[in-house]
Amino acid sequence: MFRNLRLALCFGALAAAHCALAESTDTLARGLARAAPDANPKVIDLAVAASECANAHGAGIPERLAVIDYSLPSTAPRLWVFDLRQRTLLYEELVAHGRNSGDNYATHFSNLPGSLQSSLGLFRTLGTYQGQNGYSLRLDGLESGVNDRALERAIVMHGAPYVNAGLSHSQGRIGRSWGCPALSSGVARRVIDSLKGGQLVFSYYPDQDWLATSRYLHCADRVAQADKAARG
Repeated sequence: MFRNLRLALCFGALAAAHCALAESTDTLARGLARAAPDANPKVIDLAVAASECANAHGAGIPERLAVIDYSLPSTAPRLWVFDLRQRTLLYEELVAHGRNSGDNYATHFSNLPGSLQSSLGLFRTLGTYQGQNGYSLRLDGLESGVNDRALERAIVMHGAPYVNAGLSHSQGRIGRSWGCPALSSGVARRVIDSLKGGQLVFSYYPDQDWLATSRYLHCADRVAQADKAARG
């Protein structure tokens, strides 16, 4: 399905360049899926497509991509960090969701301050700082109306003692954040250092409105519009 959407890029005046982009995206997605067999390959496909779309529209070329699959329970590793050049898996970790997003499963997402919910979509990483939750990584939401208030909401990646597999035995889930993708304290610094400074984070959930309207998941539509404008 997603490959067919990208192949739509191959029509119009810009065909050669966009066919090459579609083929490159497919190859990269397949490589990352092989590196992370426990991840949903369709989610990786979407993450790579969003990343390539961002690259094509000026977001810069990342070296690493983090994929969060919020359709999985909090008790399962659902964050993967990939080296895009080597097409290798660097980390596979637990990650918390916002306390108002759900219990063990996240089902509600928001861009609003005070919601205490996680946000979906594509983020670009900025710099690190020492804050209330220790060593933390700022996230800049790239999707208008979906996650673009992340900086205002202080949605950051940080370590937290409540991201602990042992808690799942006593409470049926790991702890929850105020909307941040919090990590285990033992691995947070290493993951943050691998992602700081202009890398990409893609947060997924099968929300039909977002899937249907995300500008980063519909590059073919944007290219078709640009091609139409170029042809007058």
